[in-house]
Amino acid sequence: MTLSKRLPPSASNFLKKNNLWFERAMAMLALLNFFVILFDYTYIPLRDFWLQGRVSLISLKLGDFEYKFPDEPIDIHDLPITQFYDSFVKGIEPNRDTQEYLMQVDRFEEELNSFQTPQVEDLLEDLRDRSIEMIDTNPFQIANKTGTLERIKNLMRDRVPEANGSAKAAFRIFWSEDYLSRNNASEELEFFERRIRPLMETNYFRPIGENGQPFDNFGLLDFPFAAIFLLEFLARSWFISRQRKGVSWGDAMLWRWYDILLFFPIPYWLSPLRWLRIIPMTIRLHQAKIIDMQKIKKQASQGFVAGIAEDLTEVVVVGVLNQVQTSIQRGELTDLLAQQNTNPYVDLNNTNEVAEITRLVVNLVVYKVLPAVQNDVESLLQYTIGKTLKETPAYQSLTMLPGMENAATNLTHQTISQLYEVIYEQIKKLIEEDPEFDKLIEQLVATFTDSMQVEIKAKQSIERLEYLIVALIEEVKINYVQRLSEEDMEALMDQTRALRQVTQATSQ
Repeated sequence: MTLSKRLPPSASNFLKKNNLWFERAMAMLALLNFFVILFDYTYIPLRDFWLQGRVSLISLKLGDFEYKFPDEPIDIHDLPITQFYDSFVKGIEPNRDTQEYLMQVDRFEEELNSFQTPQVEDLLEDLRDRSIEMIDTNPFQIANKTGTLERIKNLMRDRVPEANGSAKAAFRIFWSEDYLSRNNASEELEFFERRIRPLMETNYFRPIGENGQPFDNFGLLDFPFAAIFLLEFLARSWFISRQRKGVSWGDAMLWRWYDILLFFPIPYWLSPLRWLRIIPMTIRLHQAKIIDMQKIKKQASQGFVAGIAEDLTEVVVVGVLNQVQTSIQRGELTDLLAQQNTNPYVDLNNTNEVAEITRLVVNLVVYKVLPAVQNDVESLLQYTIGKTLKETPAYQSLTMLPGMENAATNLTHQTISQLYEVIYEQIKKLIEEDPEFDKLIEQLVATFTDSMQVEIKAKQSIERLEYLIVALIEEVKINYVQRLSEEDMEALMDQTRALRQVTQATSQ
């Protein structure tokens, strides 16, 4: 006896309600853990967004054609997400080369007011050298962001047309005293800050661990979740083993095997397997009545049925027909008709069910149905016979005499009634128990059966019969089974769903 059965109804309902809230809490924790996994898995591809909080709604480039909407990215958030996640989880640091490049640009902007000083000229020369070095060494390659460098080079080529398509020449010209003097240095520096700096800021350096993989501390972030689910798994398994008779602790663990995915340690190189936690998460959400998986399960099963119904129908029907053909070709039809089957017929109650059913139906018709329809049958016969008599010349001459028309009608009615009564009485006498009559019927049936067996045993007859049946089945497979497999299974599923809805509406 379980604990809920020993408690009064009020206490049992209280436990069930609290258990539901516990299930919901653990389901929401599993959902939170899955979102953390999803965030970690997409963090590196989406790091530019988490770093700058900006996004373009539409960004399309096909060859020389480029379309962006809006012209400037939209600010979505200003959260310091990367400050924590970069260093603590992913070990990401700003790239030293691009960081120093941007620091030199900041120093140049500070010295911009004293444009003719030797320090400004030195800064411009250093920026030109750093630009050429950046193109040659590609510091973006470590972070797998070579495409960002190509984007920077394309922007600089478009900004400096006189470079004739050379990115190095574009940087040399851009960081020159002559170019900045001719093109308003403030506007050029604004272009750099608005278009180039955000791209360079996205570059980073991520160290490699001793395992040969990029540094990753996600295990520390995932450990609290795994510890909670492990403790819950052990406690739940123990409780199930105590509640169910004949179920050991190990059996109870296998009972909820899918929960193991919530705490099983997965190395970095198998991190995509963490997506499998969607299985226990979905099951828990369904069990906690947060989501309803029955409709999804029904739709999935219906789609599966519709997908295999065509092949399954043809295979099953053809298989059955092939079995029948094989049985006939092995001579089993001959054994069946000639009663040569070696398997004896098993009678469970010493009763001839076919004879009893026939007798029951005959009695029902004779004693219940025929008396009930007597008036209708007499009316039908009277109308039919009267219509026939009216078309004869003798009857037409007879009705010319006074009073003969009514007399003829009454005579017809009486004749039909008496005839119905006579036939009805004879039928009742036939179905009355008569040992001599039953003996004669059994003798007739036995003689007929023996004659059929003798004729069936004739080789020519049975071979012809087998040939015709096999040919008929082959024609059925060709003409009808193919049509059945070509039936619109989606339409059949719609009809099935409509029938279910009608049945549910009727039952309600």
